Amino acid sequence: MSGLKLLGISGSLRDASLNTKLVREAARVFAPATFSLGDLRLPLYDGDLENRTGIPTAVQVLADQIFAADAVVISTPEYNQSISGVLKNALDWVSRVDGNPWAGKPVALVAAAAGRAGGARAQYGLRLAMAPFRVRVAPGPEVLIAAAGQAFDADGQLVDARYQKALSELMAALKAEIG
Repeated sequence: MSGLKLLGISGSLRDASLNTKLVREAARVFAPATFSLGDLRLPLYDGDLENRTGIPTAVQVLADQIFAADAVVISTPEYNQSISGVLKNALDWVSRVDGNPWAGKPVALVAAAAGRAGGARAQYGLRLAMAPFRVRVAPGPEVLIAAAGQAFDADGQLVDARYQKALSELMAALKAEIG
């Protein structure tokens, strides 16, 4: 399956984001593939803005990346027991683009959080938020990285063998969804 295009989307904007580390680790495990990371630094969704100027360029770029990808891996932090506002905003904006770039797209959902549940509530919220887009969510296993601040080594790789195994199995399931 060489020549594949994998898009990563991290629901965190922080420079040292653990969810961005997780997306990059997923891409390493998924390899070989051309990997790109979506940029969620988008304006807040505003119907008046859309009516005045149309879809912002940054939103169209993200939608085009989704269209072009063979598969997408999304990592969400857990903010107040749900997905981050920046991730929800991106999903809302992309939903306004013509042609539903998500339709039928193979997607893997992962989460990294400080708490002991590893972002389980956020991942559930993300599954709900993705439902209208008719994606093909890879069937698991769930990858929920608890105490994420200690989960990665200096190179950004997962240190726990259980997490490594789960991520490897999920990336294999994502590849199988590509068909």
